[in-house]
Amino acid sequence: MDIREHIPLAPLTTFHIGGGARYVVEVKSEEEVGAAVAYARDRRLPFTVLGGGSNVLVSDSGFDGLVIHIVSGSFSFEGDVLTAQAGCNVLALIHAAAKNNLGGWEKLAGIPGSIGGAVRGNAGAFGSEMKDFLVSARAIDSVAGEAREFAASECDFSYRHSFFKDNPQWIITSAQVRLVQTAREESERLAAETIAEREKRHLQHVRAAGSYFMNPIAPPEVVALFEQEKEVRAREGRVPAGWLIEKVGMKGARVGGAKASEQHPNYLVNESGSATAHDVRTLAQHIKDAVHMRFGVVLKEEAAML
Repeated sequence: MDIREHIPLAPLTTFHIGGGARYVVEVKSEEEVGAAVAYARDRRLPFTVLGGGSNVLVSDSGFDGLVIHIVSGSFSFEGDVLTAQAGCNVLALIHAAAKNNLGGWEKLAGIPGSIGGAVRGNAGAFGSEMKDFLVSARAIDSVAGEAREFAASECDFSYRHSFFKDNPQWIITSAQVRLVQTAREESERLAAETIAEREKRHLQHVRAAGSYFMNPIAPPEVVALFEQEKEVRAREGRVPAGWLIEKVGMKGARVGGAKASEQHPNYLVNESGSATAHDVRTLAQHIKDAVHMRFGVVLKEEAAML
């Protein structure tokens, strides 16, 4: 393994924020993940796993341990089932599947990051979630050092949640998804439409983690207000965090170099490239306080803290 020392982590994340890591190792296979975990365990080093770098905020002080950076990118098709290593980019997989006349998951186009992270967080958009397509996920237990296959039914999926979030000692190394026969042109058209819609609603290609807060379950009166204003039904009693942030007047709010986006206020952006993790966390707390005071709703971070 090529263990590198004192590596900046900001360039490895979509936020472009944070300090460095004492050690970083890139891994491309399940065997290398296991070897990296063993390296950290033998030296009593704390370790953490980093995939595509989205949905994470790195501390300004960095990480005083080993960052296991999953960069695996191989995948294969067997019939309508795609098997992909955890480091594969989701959008790249959607395009690759389209070339094989497979699709059905185009609503996930544009979600940043890797398929391993998407499974772990049950990533979703426009009514589709990873759980709708997953056949199984393979993961390695960083405590016991053993690997096993998890059927989708064993992953305890719910909104932005999975077994792997509750049990972080399990590191996802690959995933299998079942797709449907779709003409290449149709799949590419649907993916392009999804990305265009995301560009209307969300910021693309900016220094951000993606949506910073999860959409919360809200009291009935707040749900009713949302449905009346937006003329759409709330799903599972949840209202968009961005809508709540806008309602409390925090759209465009700033702390240092961090800003709640004018286009999509649930995107906390490192607008000028000078934001610190402290700026982001302070802004997030101001937003949480304002939403709780006005609506009695507690916002929870979707972005993980490293």
